[in-house]
Amino acid sequence: MSRLKVQKTYKLYINGAFPRSESGRVLPVHNRKGEIMARAAQASRKDLRDAVKAAEAAQPGWAGRTGYNRGQIMYRMAEVLEDRAEVFIELLRSFGNRKGAAEVEVALTIDRLVWYAGWCDKYAQVAGNSNPVSGPFFNLSTPEPSGVVGLAAPSDSYLIGPISRLAPALVTGNAVVLLAASQQAMVAVTLAEVINDSDVPSGVINILTGSYEELLGWMAGHLAVNVVDCAGASDQLTAEVAAIGADGVTRVIAGPRESESVDWSSPNEQSPLLIEKFTEIKTVWHPKGR
Repeated sequence: MSRLKVQKTYKLYINGAFPRSESGRVLPVHNRKGEIMARAAQASRKDLRDAVKAAEAAQPGWAGRTGYNRGQIMYRMAEVLEDRAEVFIELLRSFGNRKGAAEVEVALTIDRLVWYAGWCDKYAQVAGNSNPVSGPFFNLSTPEPSGVVGLAAPSDSYLIGPISRLAPALVTGNAVVLLAASQQAMVAVTLAEVINDSDVPSGVINILTGSYEELLGWMAGHLAVNVVDCAGASDQLTAEVAAIGADGVTRVIAGPRESESVDWSSPNEQSPLLIEKFTEIKTVWHPKGR
């Protein structure tokens, strides 16, 4: 049968919906041969503000859920990703991965989601503590989410790199605005479809595709953003973002240096120490009764 194939439109993902950029701009996405595969939405400052607003509204509800429930939802993300594994394998092959390498990356990404899902109801017990003090007091420390996290996805990885930074930010109850580079757009938006079908509350994860140089500084300067992870930014851009973030006391997490080569599939890239980067520790004192 002769027919026109329906081409997929790669939009943004904000507050549980897939809008086009308000600016109307698009980015070309090239395959390994340099051919244009698609045109994805190029996020603007207005899109960024909308995503941060959605994350700010959704974060208290996400943090208010039990750790067990957050773990269930993250596990559901892994289930849906497993179900659509072939789609991601073909996407990764389009960008130059061999079939075997693409299959391994997708499998490890699913496993990484499951690994962090398992931490959701355990991290408070590991990172929290009853502290020894001199005096008639209880002194208790407990981890809490930082709030809204802005994340520049690692630019040298299409799938497991972004998940390796997204998943630990979700564990304790943060909401995330993930910024993906133009070449990552097709994988990032397809990942957004997985998230949308995984019971993740609207606004908890928002995905923008666009320019780090254009948007990352504005992200760090937004007073509703509490943490900016510069995992995919250049050394110079990270330094600029840190200077901007200092005005609003925004925590800026530096990613790997440009001279460093990171194997995002390595077990070293999954750790409770990464959860700590997106977590605050609250300590309370309480007098002992007689």
